[in-house]
Amino acid sequence: MAASGATTDEPGGSGGAGRDSEPSATPVVAVTTIVQVVVTMCSVIPAAIAPELARAFAVPTSLIGVQVSLIYLGAMATSLVSGVLIRRWGALRTNQAGLAFSGVGVALMATPSLFILAIGSVLTGFGYGLTNPAASHLLMRVTQPKTRNLVFSLKQTGVPLGGVAAGLTAPTLALVFGWQWALLAGAALALALLAIIQPFRRRWDQDRDPNVALRSNPAGDFRLVWRHPVLSRMSLVGFCYSAVQLSLTTFAVTMLVEELGFGLVEAGVVLSVLQVAGATGRLVWGGVADRLGDGNRVLMLTGLVAAAGGALTVLLSAGAAPAVVYGVLILFGVSAIGWNGVFMAEVARLAPEGQIGSATGGVMVSTYAGVLVGPVTFAGAFAPVGEYTASFGLCAAVSLAGAALMLAARRGMARG
Repeated sequence: MAASGATTDEPGGSGGAGRDSEPSATPVVAVTTIVQVVVTMCSVIPAAIAPELARAFAVPTSLIGVQVSLIYLGAMATSLVSGVLIRRWGALRTNQAGLAFSGVGVALMATPSLFILAIGSVLTGFGYGLTNPAASHLLMRVTQPKTRNLVFSLKQTGVPLGGVAAGLTAPTLALVFGWQWALLAGAALALALLAIIQPFRRRWDQDRDPNVALRSNPAGDFRLVWRHPVLSRMSLVGFCYSAVQLSLTTFAVTMLVEELGFGLVEAGVVLSVLQVAGATGRLVWGGVADRLGDGNRVLMLTGLVAAAGGALTVLLSAGAAPAVVYGVLILFGVSAIGWNGVFMAEVARLAPEGQIGSATGGVMVSTYAGVLVGPVTFAGAFAPVGEYTASFGLCAAVSLAGAALMLAARRGMARG
């Protein structure tokens, strides 16, 4: 993953403002991916231990969708200001701020109070919302067009890998030590990583401008996207696909435990397999997009495969063989979790020059809106139906809508 103008990067290395001292690609990809793993893990832990949380707070398990939506409400808020923060603080410092918010937020969730749980969820979302624009800013500095989809997809594997980490560790910690310890472990990891990456800050944030005013119109990045016809359609695709993705990862464990007869730890393993499928899908889709030189065509295909996964999930029942359950959810995960890397690379490619962070932040507002609306809508669909499996039919329809919007964006690119 060589980058034009890249040099050997060392923590704490001095660097001027020139392009000759840009960081090299390998450490940038590694750090941005690990940061994504950790902030995602912090946001997924509550869903991974949803039955234990519901028991502790004496609420229905379906309400975990509301808690997840609060996380992404916070992410929407910081996406609106991420562009100016990156220009003022630098992309690495913005990532560190994201880790700080995530660590403090998930620690607060360990307090046995629904009100504090809500505050902690929003703070965790603040952290999550800062990481994607900051990572896109760094990655565009160190990647070449011929490998961009794969590199962005590699970084975006941090999302499903964070889900894997949560699925493998959080249920066991919750059952052995208590549900609070699962949350506190995520907090400790986030705050430790914040300190570990500090030595890179001097070189990686050499392009920051301390004179940029932090006071700015928070809707500016969003307006930037909606003035750009293709980016505006892409933002709607992100809305649809993220709504499906978060509905799947939020309710998979609950569906497996309450309807398909899985134990909590076993369901956590299935969630991890689902996330591994998503991580694999991101790399495969990214490689295919680079090979074809056509990321938007790949994004249409992921929507169609996700629709098939949602439709097949409707057919699952308590009598289904475990291999069938695994197979359906792997297909669903490869597509519904695998689209993000190609999506982020396309947004960065289409962004106006010098405004990658702002364009990414603006698009992510709509993407996080999908995350915000998706689990709540899924919970609303579950209420009259009474079956989680049947409710995934809604995901199939939304995935098809996203593929149709991607087709409209593609036609817009052709006209442009």
